[in-house]
Amino acid sequence: MAWDTEGTKRRLLEAAVHEFAERGPDGARVAAIATRAGINKERIYQYFGDKRGLFEAVLTDQLEQLAAASPLSADHAGDLAEYAGHVFDYHRTHPQFLRLLHWEGLQQQDGELPAASARASHYAEKVASLAAAQRAGALPDEVAPGYLLYAVAALAAWFFAVPQVVRMILGADTDDPDALRAALVALVRRLEIRA
Repeated sequence: MAWDTEGTKRRLLEAAVHEFAERGPDGARVAAIATRAGINKERIYQYFGDKRGLFEAVLTDQLEQLAAASPLSADHAGDLAEYAGHVFDYHRTHPQFLRLLHWEGLQQQDGELPAASARASHYAEKVASLAAAQRAGALPDEVAPGYLLYAVAALAAWFFAVPQVVRMILGADTDDPDALRAALVALVRRLEIRA
């Protein structure tokens, strides 16, 4: 029987997402990831090099999943509110992604980020899509497209990044995620209106 390399990598990535989200890159253990995946830990070293390589692969994979779930192409960039809703939905169903980013931010000391070039390129494409929408008149141009993307990403993620602060500010309104999503979409719609 042939070895399912891609299936094995996928199982390791899925197990690693949860281990890294729970314990961070330093606290996560290769043996625990392998056990969770039901795969010999030697496969981690074979496919990803080391734990840092696996963390990089996990972040890259998670970013690709977010991009697939919430695309922002030039022809759709004019509907920024809908994009914000998709990002909100992704974070709601994949809370580990923000945890991974927080761990990365907390432990970054040497200035190196996993897959920094690929990740920056991903965001640059989104910024370019927003710039194109602004040039076409589909979005106002009072705010630079990079700041616009940052604002939408921050608004969509903040609900999940610090839910305790959201509860303190909004109280009982936080009990209904659909209401939070609707409020987010309404806020971002305001960013789409020319002053």
